[in-house]
Amino acid sequence: MMKKTLTGLAAVAAAALALTACSSGGADAGNGDAGGEGAVAPLNVGNFLDVTSWDPALADIGFDGPYLSAIYDPLVVDNGKGEPEAALATKWEVSEDFKTITMDLRTDAVFSNGEEFNAEAAVKSLEYLKQGVRSQEAYTKVDSFEAVDEDTIAIHLNQRDDTILYFMGLGRSYMMAPSAIDDGSLATAPVGSGPYTLSDSSVAGSEYHFDKVADHWAAADFPFDPLVISPLSDPTAMLNGLEGGQFNVIYGDQTAIDMAPDYDWNVSSGVATWVGLQFTDRTGSTEMGKPLGDLKVRQALNYAFNGAEMLGAIGQGAGVDTNQVFPDGTTGNLPELNDLYAPNIETAKKLLAEAGYADGFEVKMPMAQPFQAWQATVEQVFGELNIKVTWDEFQFMDYMGNAPTYPMFIGVISMDGNAVATVERQIVNPQWYNPTPGVDGFPEIKAQADKVFTAEPGEAQTAEIEKLNEMVTDQAFYSVWYQANNAYISTSEFTVTPVIGMMFPTLRHINLEG
Repeated sequence: MMKKTLTGLAAVAAAALALTACSSGGADAGNGDAGGEGAVAPLNVGNFLDVTSWDPALADIGFDGPYLSAIYDPLVVDNGKGEPEAALATKWEVSEDFKTITMDLRTDAVFSNGEEFNAEAAVKSLEYLKQGVRSQEAYTKVDSFEAVDEDTIAIHLNQRDDTILYFMGLGRSYMMAPSAIDDGSLATAPVGSGPYTLSDSSVAGSEYHFDKVADHWAAADFPFDPLVISPLSDPTAMLNGLEGGQFNVIYGDQTAIDMAPDYDWNVSSGVATWVGLQFTDRTGSTEMGKPLGDLKVRQALNYAFNGAEMLGAIGQGAGVDTNQVFPDGTTGNLPELNDLYAPNIETAKKLLAEAGYADGFEVKMPMAQPFQAWQATVEQVFGELNIKVTWDEFQFMDYMGNAPTYPMFIGVISMDGNAVATVERQIVNPQWYNPTPGVDGFPEIKAQADKVFTAEPGEAQTAEIEKLNEMVTDQAFYSVWYQANNAYISTSEFTVTPVIGMMFPTLRHINLEG
């Protein structure tokens, strides 16, 4: 049976490589007693990308969830809704001043080399993660970690941090054997307390085999034996593998979704990335980016694109028509804002004329193969607006480093399930895709962001987040065309829980049906 190429997979993978996304899992978020007492089933995962590193401090984590969650246990896990739940940390309390998080730890976890998991081991892992090239993102406001007693730790913050538990749950709290940290061997010889160990029969870059740990503290939550995870960037081959029985869980898209009913496959999907124009010079501080410093120009570029049509024609309908960076259906996203820039090319032309660009302007933009799907549309729309675009071609792996040096670029940007994390990553804090957020040039927006960070958690903070979203949408901080889904296709005995912030969820989010 002939298969269509899974349109859009490469672009989503681009976002995963480009944005430090996190992974997680957890007993409460995953299998529990799924499949019945003692049930065991083979699990063969077709993952789109290879593991970036077996060292949790270095792992990029976008597609690393299945790999790392096999080897390591986290302190806390994401429940699939952006909320942290218990794993090695059984419970925690946040002090009234928001500056101390005290965690109670399990006492029955053991690293695969025989070392005991305790408070000292937890502190050692956390200190290592705080220094990690990638994992440090979770701990930027941490002053110190303390082993209070044998099974209690305290995380001391230098200021309030509403996202630390979220990032820890997304894969930044994996615990590593102390001796493996000391000898620097984690990248090649991972040692955790997780439900599996990496088998010697694994072939790096091709097929990873895992041996089940029989006496793991949550063994019933991982009813997969044998477990094999295979990176396979050819989407057609991956889909063929699912059809032929090589895989029973894969990363897929609309083509696989369309085939699912004929094969009795289960489909799980949810928004994961926003697709559109990322403005890196919205203050107009550079010569080429000067037009973007005018609100009317940024608004014109919102009116000019028909996101619903692009979602259907390019995104195969696998997503949501929304103009916001807060994920659809989550805190902060306001459906009433989706009509703010109803597509109207004449309105776009009028705004450009009012800004002094009736004859358009010239701009350079970067281009790489995964983003070519949207290139023709951009050229057509820009042509109608007399905007002359010159494309600088890059290899995909060079795109991330070069794209943000341009005033705007086509982006497939990973989103977060935590609204405060969205404020930090999409609006306020420098990121690879937004190195100079420029909020100082928008004092009202900066003041509103500060209100988000200081508001009482709950309804009061949600109200401030919604107001901030209204402001950045009105100020056209981006031109969001739509939000794209991640989709996971599985044989009938498995279901997958999508998690915003992960490109591929962890083993704890793969359920064996009873």
